[in-house]
Amino acid sequence: MRLRLGTRASALALAQSRTVARALEARGAAVELVHVATQGDLDQARPFAEVGEPGVFVRALERALLDGRIDLAVHSYKDLPSRSPAELCVAAAPERAVPCDRLLARAASFDGAAGGVPLSQGARVGTASARRDALLRALRPDLAPQHLRGNVDTRLARLERGDFDAIVLATAGLDRLAASGGARPSPALRAIDLDPARFVPAPAQGALALQVRAADRASAAFVSALDHAPTRRAVEAERRLLELVEAGCQAPFGAYARPAADGALELFAVLERDGRLARARAAGHEPGSLAERAFEDLLSDGASA
Repeated sequence: MRLRLGTRASALALAQSRTVARALEARGAAVELVHVATQGDLDQARPFAEVGEPGVFVRALERALLDGRIDLAVHSYKDLPSRSPAELCVAAAPERAVPCDRLLARAASFDGAAGGVPLSQGARVGTASARRDALLRALRPDLAPQHLRGNVDTRLARLERGDFDAIVLATAGLDRLAASGGARPSPALRAIDLDPARFVPAPAQGALALQVRAADRASAAFVSALDHAPTRRAVEAERRLLELVEAGCQAPFGAYARPAADGALELFAVLERDGRLARARAAGHEPGSLAERAFEDLLSDGASA
């Protein structure tokens, strides 16, 4: 089978797509990578919320699928809006990488005694994420979150030259880049993975979505061999909650599901409304009903405001 795999041209997107391509080639496919520029790639100055509607890293790839220019799109699952065109489907979610966020700090600003966000008083923290901004402000009101966009190389360079005291990035992205020979943080920086039950990541963070045309049954069937059932189940709960909250990719909202006892899932969620961070925790076996219980808990904790 021949597959045209659509991907963004960033170093991280290419690292992710090449991993998927190798897995498909191992199953006998001939894979061609097709670079597609997205709105989020073209505008790297403004905050995401100002660039456009949710899906700034996704819509151009979806249009390429709908137009028949590619057969498969590889997305960071967290970038995929809760609603996509009905003509498309996610054929597979491969095994998830580490879902948490990683704090990278200059040594002088790292404070291991400071608890969940180990930074010195008043540290300047670079982030482009409304969720991370809200969590930082809630957990450490003394910190100073500041706007930071650009690719991973750019963000690391700005941290290392002193524009910020620390930055927060997805652990999965950093690890995938490092594994592909890409950007690595300086050994002089201090790094710590933040507890995802407390510093709750974006829904589906660390997971990939392999999207195809629903009518292309041959491609869907072939790609589905890469699906990882535990990952899909956890992501289903997180994204169902995203749909209930109706939060775009830049809303201050996080959701994280992990395996619990007896095959159940444990779901953690945070949602900011009017400067207040509501939290929820629920456990259960069915992802949809689990998300609904977490949503009710968020509302009862004040998020309905």
